[in-house]
Amino acid sequence: MHMAWTKLVTGRLESRFQYSNKLVYNNFPWPSDATEAQRVKVEEAAQAVLDAREQFPGSTLADLYDPVSMPPKLAKAHEQLDRAVDRCYRKEPFLTDRQRVEYLFALYEQLAAPLVAVKSPKKSGARKSQTSVSGDQESVPAVSGGCEGSETG
Repeated sequence: MHMAWTKLVTGRLESRFQYSNKLVYNNFPWPSDATEAQRVKVEEAAQAVLDAREQFPGSTLADLYDPVSMPPKLAKAHEQLDRAVDRCYRKEPFLTDRQRVEYLFALYEQLAAPLVAVKSPKKSGARKSQTSVSGDQESVPAVSGGCEGSETG
C-alpha cells in the first residue's frame, strides 16, 4: 500500500525514489477506522518481516530485496504484511496498485478537506461579495498518518 503511494507521490533521483517524510510519509492516509486487532496484525506482520531479514545477517538490503533472489521467507512475510495492511482499508482485496492509489487518494481527500482554508469574505464599499476556495486548493496541509509498507504494496 505504502509503495503504491510512494511510487505515485514521490520524485525520483536517477532510478531511485527520492523519499520525503514531509511529502510522502506525513501525507500517507492511514485509515482512522482501523481496529486495534487490525493494528496488532500489522505490527505482528511487520515484526515477521524484520525477523525474516535477521535470518540473513551477511546480506544487504539491496541483496535481500533483489527481485530475482529475494529469500522466499522474506517474500512471504511481505505478502502477509501487505494483506494485513490492505485489510485495514477494506475487506475486499485490492487487485492492482491502481486500485490502491485511487482508494488512498479518495481517503486523503476526505482527511484533508476539513483542513483546506476558506477565504474570508472581501468587503468593498457597499457591495459584499463572498468568495471561497471550493475546487481550487491553494495548499493542502499534511495529513498525519504513517504506516510502513512493503515493496509490493
